[in-house]
Amino acid sequence: MQQQLVDNYQRRFQYLRLSLTELCNFRCQYCLPNGYQPNRAHQFLTLNEIANIANVFSDLGVQKIRLTGGEPTLRRDFADIIMLLAKQASIKEIAVTTNGDRLLNRITQWQQAGLTALNVSIDSFSPARFALITGENKLHQVLAGIDRALEIGMQKVKINTVLMKGLTDGLNEYLPWIKDRRVDLRFIELMETGEGSAHFNRFHLSGTEIEQQLVAQGWQLMDKDKLAGPAKVYQHRDYQGRVGLIMPYSKNFCQSCNRLRVSSIGKLHYCLFGDSAIDLRDLLQDSSQQALLKARILASLRIKPETHFLHQHHAGITPNLSYIGG
Repeated sequence: MQQQLVDNYQRRFQYLRLSLTELCNFRCQYCLPNGYQPNRAHQFLTLNEIANIANVFSDLGVQKIRLTGGEPTLRRDFADIIMLLAKQASIKEIAVTTNGDRLLNRITQWQQAGLTALNVSIDSFSPARFALITGENKLHQVLAGIDRALEIGMQKVKINTVLMKGLTDGLNEYLPWIKDRRVDLRFIELMETGEGSAHFNRFHLSGTEIEQQLVAQGWQLMDKDKLAGPAKVYQHRDYQGRVGLIMPYSKNFCQSCNRLRVSSIGKLHYCLFGDSAIDLRDLLQDSSQQALLKARILASLRIKPETHFLHQHHAGITPNLSYIGG
């Protein structure tokens, strides 16, 4: 019988977020406002280490892997990593979260390598506001990349927008773009991190305000797929696209947790805002160590808490979202 990733609260984990790098070429206000500043010498996971991670987690029942960062597409071997994961027969979905900078010229290559789902971070459809938030005047290029992805038949395309009071809290700016595009637009509540407390206190906005606007406009809540993330997804008969809400400050948010995280330096994080991480790297060098690797991963679930402590302004060991992938 196949071992499964189940914690003390009977939550089953079939979804792995795998960070490939902490590097990022954008300077988003809520993550790396001063750009990426390396604070230690390290090497990111190698192809061989990533292969061993994929083998073990797929054996433990993981069916979806999302590549994150930092900006994961900055890795020169990014397409090779996708191809490596695509060889795992039990992995049903290979996704990436990206700022979209390289999307237009490379999405075809990534799809051919085996990429099945795409999340692009766009915090505003106003070029000036996009540049203000990200530090880069590249909205037109990013949007062209998304349209290219739709043209070549990408079936799962999502836009991630971080909710910020006074900057990204108006539905009218976003809904027209999904009127005739089969794209999921997801509003994500701003989350407090070790380096971002001041920004959080100034800009945090509850997702319930957007949810109330959606309901008032006739949007209907959909049933959730078992491999889906924590978003509450709404649909409307007049729109091809859908709207999702990720609200980590809402009641019982952690009850449906289905994901684990491995950082770009091989540490297993049981929560984005956990107090500790389990180093896996010494067991990633050789496939002969897979039994020991499985045992360490399974043991780590015994210390996964029932919930995060964001309401108490406790962000754990996460200094910023590029550290292990938001």
